[in-house]
Amino acid sequence: MKRVDEIGPDEHVRGSENAALTLIEYGDFQCPYCARAHAALSDLADSIGEQLGGIRLVYRHFPLADLHPLAELAAEAAEAASQQGKFWEMHDSLFEQQNQIADPQDLAVLAESLDLDIERFRDDVQERRMRQRVHGDIERGRHDGADRTPTFFINGQHYPGDSDIDSLEAALRAAQSR
Repeated sequence: MKRVDEIGPDEHVRGSENAALTLIEYGDFQCPYCARAHAALSDLADSIGEQLGGIRLVYRHFPLADLHPLAELAAEAAEAASQQGKFWEMHDSLFEQQNQIADPQDLAVLAESLDLDIERFRDDVQERRMRQRVHGDIERGRHDGADRTPTFFINGQHYPGDSDIDSLEAALRAAQSR
């Protein structure tokens, strides 16, 4: 199995490969703490990212299906969007619209709003074509020690703290000064 900080070519990465900080998140699109982290990380990348030498975000799926019934399907929907070059757009929409997603049809509505080929998207999701990819992330997360969402690693080190903006900023600043 790969090291937690080993980033493969098929991973979802936002930010420069040369960024001083790499934050890996094991997340769940239905988890309210992950949605809070999404908002915080977006703000931090804009406000202090450059000051810290850049922040690279790596997103890995870790849906908690027993807590969030649509989490695994939402992860598969993000992967279906990725097949059309729009992972990050779907990622952002899933977190920003989290409270409006109540059933699988809502995922199709999001896909339509992103101008995806809706027939291809629906086929990918209904046939569960992305399930293996999502399960691969879950297995890797368990190997890496993820047991909740969000689980973060900053520059390869597990960050056990909170997902609010102040906690994440303090953790990023501390990692940058090491």
